[in-house]
Amino acid sequence: MSSQKKYPVALSVEDRLALERVTTTGVRSASMIRRARVLLALDTSVGEVAPRAVVAERAGVSCDSVRLISKRYAESGGDVWATVGRKERALPPVPSAVTGEVEARLIALACSTPPQGHARWSLRLLEKHVALVEDIPDLDHSTIGRVLKKRNCVLM
Repeated sequence: MSSQKKYPVALSVEDRLALERVTTTGVRSASMIRRARVLLALDTSVGEVAPRAVVAERAGVSCDSVRLISKRYAESGGDVWATVGRKERALPPVPSAVTGEVEARLIALACSTPPQGHARWSLRLLEKHVALVEDIPDLDHSTIGRVLKKRNCVLM
């Protein structure tokens, strides 16, 4: 079953004019313009729709992209702007292990006197001591260096 039958795209007159404006003004991102062109080509309200391969070739995308755009249009309930726009993330992909409290504890450790047998703190030595402290998550020496550089803390 083709995507035109499974996920039909029927644009209103206002939506069609808005998408034509998106494709002709040149003030939008290239991906938004490509998705708008695909939606305009898949619009069943103006007549017969070309096969998916032809639409993909005209818009300069793959056949799978045409299918995904029509599927996204159907899943968004016919919302054109949700289809052509970027999806916003709800949260960052991975929360940072370095919070304000962890940062403060790390700086306090770096500013303290180094352990016996060492003249100064090194990043690798800090990494070993951070692993021993229970309140601080295990951090890599490069992460420790970034935190200290951000706060302008110089290891002596």
